[in-house]
Amino acid sequence: MTPLLRRRLPVIAATLLAVFLLVLAKRIGGDTTVALVASSLLMFGCCWASAAHLLGGAAALRLVAIATSVGWLAEQLGSSYGWFFGSYAYTPVLGPALGDVPIVIPLMWFALAYVGYVIANLIVWQDPVDRPASPGHDAIMALLGAMVVTCYDLGVDPYMVYVLKAWIMTEKDGWWFGETVQGFAGWMTVSFAILFAFRRLARVRTAPEDAGAVLPTMRHVFVPLGVYAGLMVFQVLLGYPVEARTIALFAMGFPLLAATIGLLRWQGILARPAADEQAPAVPAEALKEAA
Repeated sequence: MTPLLRRRLPVIAATLLAVFLLVLAKRIGGDTTVALVASSLLMFGCCWASAAHLLGGAAALRLVAIATSVGWLAEQLGSSYGWFFGSYAYTPVLGPALGDVPIVIPLMWFALAYVGYVIANLIVWQDPVDRPASPGHDAIMALLGAMVVTCYDLGVDPYMVYVLKAWIMTEKDGWWFGETVQGFAGWMTVSFAILFAFRRLARVRTAPEDAGAVLPTMRHVFVPLGVYAGLMVFQVLLGYPVEARTIALFAMGFPLLAATIGLLRWQGILARPAADEQAPAVPAEALKEAA
């Protein structure tokens, strides 16, 4: 990646995010296949540009490769054999397909996995990028990221099935507004697999001393948070059934708020209150005796 491109990445990501939110707003007036595909491509583009800036070009490309390949394979197995999500079949609503899977679906898996990765890091470490760690550490963080991704699916699944008719489920008598619990287990499984594989295989941040590098700031991290917030607002306004709108507000709003607080702490804007200097310190011996 050239130094000029590195410097331009934040501008590219922010521009694509702005256009994505505009197209998402246009979809509120009436969802069409063209608008759906356009918003999915824009979400993919702005997340890739953001990931290349925060993680480095090589790591971002690896995440794209892992997420799109695992996402496509899981969806192909799901639509063909009923694995992971239950038995279903895609309709032409989501545009051109590769095999049985619309092309935009693996692209969305990447975008959502990247957003889940950043939000999980901000919640736990108050930093958008994690460091290499043990398999156990990576598994816990991947699980948290997978839960963030699945929170999105809680509201979007009924909308995609009953309003857009983007796919047809074989079983329509599930406990979640007609949707089966197996679908959410599938979202957790696939999201976890993508994030865990990425954390084990590729985690690189551009070195500060690297010529032409632009260090991440708060406005750069607004891109993945902005994508998640835009998707949440869309569900709050158009979620189906109506109960799903409130669910989306809290299911997606909680991790978004926690990540925003982590972002403020990362930037030093929000700090832990200083200890009261007047309060008497408790001797360590007294604490041991009390225990």
